[in-house]
Amino acid sequence: MASFKIEGGHKLQGTITPQGAKNEVLQIICAVLLTAEKVVVHNVPNIIDVNKLIFILGKLGVHIEKLGKNSYSFLANDIDMDYLESEDFKKDGSSLRGSIMIVGPLLARFGRGYIPRPGGDKIGRRRLDTHFEGFIRLGATFRYNKEESFYGVESEELHGTDMLLDEASVTGTANIIMAAVLAKGTTTIYNAACEPYIQQLCKMLNSMGATIT
Repeated sequence: MASFKIEGGHKLQGTITPQGAKNEVLQIICAVLLTAEKVVVHNVPNIIDVNKLIFILGKLGVHIEKLGKNSYSFLANDIDMDYLESEDFKKDGSSLRGSIMIVGPLLARFGRGYIPRPGGDKIGRRRLDTHFEGFIRLGATFRYNKEESFYGVESEELHGTDMLLDEASVTGTANIIMAAVLAKGTTTIYNAACEPYIQQLCKMLNSMGATIT
């Protein structure tokens, strides 16, 4: 087993640039799907899960440009919705649990969103119920292909509503918020997650034209 020996009493000096938080950037990158205009994101961490999501967005038709070491521009003006039902996506999406968060923006903007049963880490209790129950409350129809472990939600128009989440899921709250910002009317979410990741997402969406308080 590895061990660390820590000896105090030494003066520290120098500077560091904190890496962007993975959980935050996964939500932020998914939010670019809400608009056909260019979105620039800085301090994007160069880690496997983030790179996987960027790859999936590229396959989905998002025009991605790396502007610098940790900066990207995203232009989602030509989305290929057929990719969502392809064998490639079933393979790509299942390898990343965070890919569930593309469903909310796609449902809100294009009226449908699909996702294979996500894989990724198995730490703790990670249900998807919160996501889909929220979408259903907004007016979406849910379907599940058991043989292919493939989830889908569809709606001609989402409508704002009041909802009480069964659990204060961070990714669930983020997904519902992204769907709700393009729904007709006002949505109020009770028992919402309030972590800094959610607050940063809301700040981004407000800067894009949403009204979230």
